Amino acid sequence: MNLPNLLTIARILALPFCAWALFKNGGNDPDWQIIAWVMFFVVGMTDVLDGRIARSRNQISAFGTLLDPIADKAFIATALIGLSVLDKMPWWVTFVILAREVGVTILRFAVLKRGIIAASKGGKIKSLLQNFSVGFYILPLPEYLFLPRDILLGVAILLTITSGYQYLRDVTKAKS
Repeated sequence: MNLPNLLTIARILALPFCAWALFKNGGNDPDWQIIAWVMFFVVGMTDVLDGRIARSRNQISAFGTLLDPIADKAFIATALIGLSVLDKMPWWVTFVILAREVGVTILRFAVLKRGIIAASKGGKIKSLLQNFSVGFYILPLPEYLFLPRDILLGVAILLTITSGYQYLRDVTKAKS
């Protein structure tokens, strides 16, 4: 067990508290929306931190390589499902994003014995845009920011689909 793996585990264990803050007072209390956003932001930053620490200290482990993507999927799933339950995010968006994430995770496990196919630059940008756009749905934004928020989410969805297709293509190529 090393610090990056502990941070990944802490990220997973913090998610119920993030969800609790998101739902506090029916999910419509601006103060709790900001608290939920801060909690999700801090948890999301641990993903950046654990990766940097693992690389800088040469502490990349099989456990961390396996658990980190699961923590990432749990993170985005917690936010998306919570927002959809609160009617702040359309369910179809939650379905499209989670279907891609679960599909890619299944593919990762299926090809694990041949080695890990690293996340592409598009996949990393996709994650960043997903996290930012979902964060804007957590925050109590004024109505004039709804369109830019929705456009950002649309770009994130396009990258979600595109990067999922690219990952499937890369796995298929590696198979042949």
